[in-house]
Amino acid sequence: MDTRQTLRRWLITVICLGFSQLANAQDIRVGQFSSGTLDGWQEKSFVDHTRYQLTDSDRGKVLRADTRNAASGLFKEHTIDLSKTPYLNWSWRADHVFNGTQERSKQGDDYPARIYVVVSGGVFFWRTRAINYVWSSNQAIGSTWNNAYTGNAKMIAMRSGINPDQPWYHEKRDIRADLKQLFGEDIREIHAIAVMSDSDNSGQAATAYYGDIYFSAD
Repeated sequence: MDTRQTLRRWLITVICLGFSQLANAQDIRVGQFSSGTLDGWQEKSFVDHTRYQLTDSDRGKVLRADTRNAASGLFKEHTIDLSKTPYLNWSWRADHVFNGTQERSKQGDDYPARIYVVVSGGVFFWRTRAINYVWSSNQAIGSTWNNAYTGNAKMIAMRSGINPDQPWYHEKRDIRADLKQLFGEDIREIHAIAVMSDSDNSGQAATAYYGDIYFSAD
C-alpha cells in the first residue's frame, strides 16, 4: 500500500472517530457511577433507609442498593430536553425478587429495582407526573399499570423475575414516546430522575445494582 492510500485510510478513520466522539459527547450523563461519584444525587426516605453505596463489580464501579423493610430512593434534579435527547439508557441487575407480592396494590408496591423520570408540575404540584420503569417480581414484561397510590405515576415492567444466566441487562426507552402513550400528551421536558429499591410493604429484602444512567439522541 502506497503512502497516499495509507494517509487516506488514516484520515477516514480519524473522521469517523471524530463523529463517534461527537455523538457520544451529546449524551447527557446523569448517573456517572462508573466514575465513582454520586454528585448531585440526594436521598428521599419514605420508610427507613435503603442502603446505597458505590461498589466494584465485574462491570466496574456501580451503584449497589440493599433494602430490607425499607423504602428510600436517590433522586437528581436535572432538566432534560426530550426534543433533543429523548432516550433514557441504563443497565441494572437484581439478585432477588419478592415472593407473593401484589404489585398493583398498596400492600405489594415493592420493587427490587426501579428507575423513574419525573415531570414537575411546578406550583401546580398535583400535576407532577412520573413513569416508573420497574424490575417486577411477577408482572409480565412490557405490561403497564397505574401506581397503587396515584394515577399520576405509571408503571412499566421492564424485567420480571430472575434469570441467573443473564444477571445484567441494558435498557433503552424513548421517554417522550412513553409519556405520550401513557399520559396522552406530547411532553418535551422532564425535571428529575430517580432510582429506588424498596421493600417496606412486603417486609422482605433484596439487593440490586445500577450502572451508569444517561440520555441520548438516538
